[in-house]
Amino acid sequence: MTQRRTTELIKHTFVLLVLAAAFYPLYVMVSISFKTNKQFYQNPYGVDLRELHPENYREGWATIGQSIPNTVFLAVTTTAGTLAVAVLAAYVFGRYRFPGKAFFWSALMVLMLMPGVANLIPLFTLLRELNLLNTYTALVVTGIAAGQVFNVYILRSYVEETPESLFEAAEMDGAGHLRQIWEIVLPMNGSILATLACLSFVGAWNNFLLPLLVLRDPGKLPAAVALFRLEGAYVRDWGPTMAAYAISAAPLVILFLFTMRFFVRGVGAGALKE
Repeated sequence: MTQRRTTELIKHTFVLLVLAAAFYPLYVMVSISFKTNKQFYQNPYGVDLRELHPENYREGWATIGQSIPNTVFLAVTTTAGTLAVAVLAAYVFGRYRFPGKAFFWSALMVLMLMPGVANLIPLFTLLRELNLLNTYTALVVTGIAAGQVFNVYILRSYVEETPESLFEAAEMDGAGHLRQIWEIVLPMNGSILATLACLSFVGAWNNFLLPLLVLRDPGKLPAAVALFRLEGAYVRDWGPTMAAYAISAAPLVILFLFTMRFFVRGVGAGALKE
């Protein structure tokens, strides 16, 4: 019993240390967001509750408020498109045999080894030739394409685990492929779809390099690029800057709090399938 308690104590201590390391940067960001530059340089990590400056958030919102709706639009459309295409592709790879299936699947897996940065120059050239620079279409389409490899890889195993008898019964009732996906694949794999939706949303929300290269209109910038351009070359007002970062991070924190149970359920279901 003593050895078991010692093991549990070590495990809980490790978890607490990991949580502390994860939340400490968030604490620092929020604490600085309520300070003036003078307070920051005097005590960068402490918090004096008598000297808070919530007006920093008003200044931060005035700086990046316009970019938040842009980011929401890009993240939502990219996530919806990514999952829609990934479900269709996973359904085909998971249920059917066709000529070249092994080749196409291997090619898809090879793409997982390629860093996205390596494609930036040819991708920029292609978008320029298609007259898609400074458009949201370029970001949404490339975001959907970039998210396919991981999502299809995960969803295929879930489609394969779905009992074939359900699909056969649906076919006997006259259900087509789209109806089978809608009434069988989606309801039975809701947890993993919610997990992938969260990951896709976060990835689209934090997308930085491609919007930085493609977008030129300041009114179209997403939050990540707007925050980058917010920083001055010589003078930085730390309070409003960190407030802007906190405003940008708040939707992701809220999303995680509301979808955490789906995330845990999806990961747990994947572990059971393995």
